[in-house]
Amino acid sequence: MMDVRRAGERYRGGDPAAGISSLHAFSFGPHYDPDNLRFGAVIACNEERLAPGAGFDEHPHSHTEIVTWVVEGVLTHRDSTGHESLVRPGDVQRLSSAGGVRHVERNDGPDPLTFVQMWLAPLEPGGEASYEVVHGIADSTPYAVPEAAAMLHVRRLSAGERTAVPDAASVYVHVVRGEVRLDGEELGPGDAARITAAKDLEAEALTAAELLLWEMT
Repeated sequence: MMDVRRAGERYRGGDPAAGISSLHAFSFGPHYDPDNLRFGAVIACNEERLAPGAGFDEHPHSHTEIVTWVVEGVLTHRDSTGHESLVRPGDVQRLSSAGGVRHVERNDGPDPLTFVQMWLAPLEPGGEASYEVVHGIADSTPYAVPEAAAMLHVRRLSAGERTAVPDAASVYVHVVRGEVRLDGEELGPGDAARITAAKDLEAEALTAAELLLWEMT
């Protein structure tokens, strides 16, 4: 079964006056939707746009696996465990907030910043916070988040190219850019598909496209 959610259906948040524009795919903050709390391990998929100089001041997280994918620009990350990084397009950043951590996310560069941030619920709460960045992840290298029993697949496709959707109990597909056809549905930038009991599915790029796919058991 596939449930398609369109970009235009996302909840608009952020603070435009402060240069922050957010689109939320799930119930988030002041926008509470009891029928849209999570899919599999995914509890948030936020598209964030930060103007130069804008950002999120230090704030706390706990019991959440936070994975960030930069679309354009450069993200500055600092956290209470002492990590400070610049995250660029093609990098996968993960902050495992575990029992608790605080961090800052900013656009300290001269150009607009766009990133997709996905939150996953861990199998077990607590533990020690950790952080890592994988620079320039390749299409053929899935990124594992064992704490949430999930695997991230990045797919960059040329027009006409196809890619298999993982066979899994739950698959969350987010279109970063371009247009694709998935199980008869055409998806564009910001659109997402929530697939239950995925088997023998393919995504076909109608234009050059970039996809994020979460494979969850």
